[in-house]
Amino acid sequence: MKYLRAIGFIFSGIGLLGLPAWAEKADRDKPMQIEADAMRHDENKLLTHFTGQVVAVKGTMVLRGARMEVQQDKDGQQIAHVWAAPNERVFFRQKREGLDEFTEGEGEMAIYDSKADVVTLIQRAEVRILRGTVLADQLNGQKIVFNNTTEVMTVDGTPKGAKGNDLRDQRVRAVLTPRKTSAAPAPTTNTSPAALRTSPSTGESKKP
Repeated sequence: MKYLRAIGFIFSGIGLLGLPAWAEKADRDKPMQIEADAMRHDENKLLTHFTGQVVAVKGTMVLRGARMEVQQDKDGQQIAHVWAAPNERVFFRQKREGLDEFTEGEGEMAIYDSKADVVTLIQRAEVRILRGTVLADQLNGQKIVFNNTTEVMTVDGTPKGAKGNDLRDQRVRAVLTPRKTSAAPAPTTNTSPAALRTSPSTGESKKP
């Protein structure tokens, strides 16, 4: 495996990772359905708090965490902040457009902006690309941003000067698996023996 390390490493969904699109486009227009142990809503602020085993579903997108805060604007667009329980991470999963592939991610905190169609994972962030059920690519950093509108993902490491015993925590780490292409069909060869041409008749000459 080859590790690519950089601070502020930027991957293009079409270029480096070889993926034609990020999220399922139909998810943008789907309602967000949320389950939790408790909810508190402030109508004046259009702010809703969910606590206890929170699960949010929007089309194929799934967000799971311990606590969620949803701010809604007058047009019905939402910005959701999701926090994990101590020593755990928020879970994110979404299908990729037109492919049997899924994006999974984790972080101590997640932010989903429905208007911009952007998902952000913060602190101990990790993203996995699954082709079917097989792990293909894996990215780790301190902050990972999916912009499903521009189809660009940004992975940032810990800023220089941050305290930490393990210097690897200050670097972005990526494992990228080559995308298999279907092999061109082998040229067909004719294995049957070549047809023999009949020689002109060399029959005996007639006697006078």
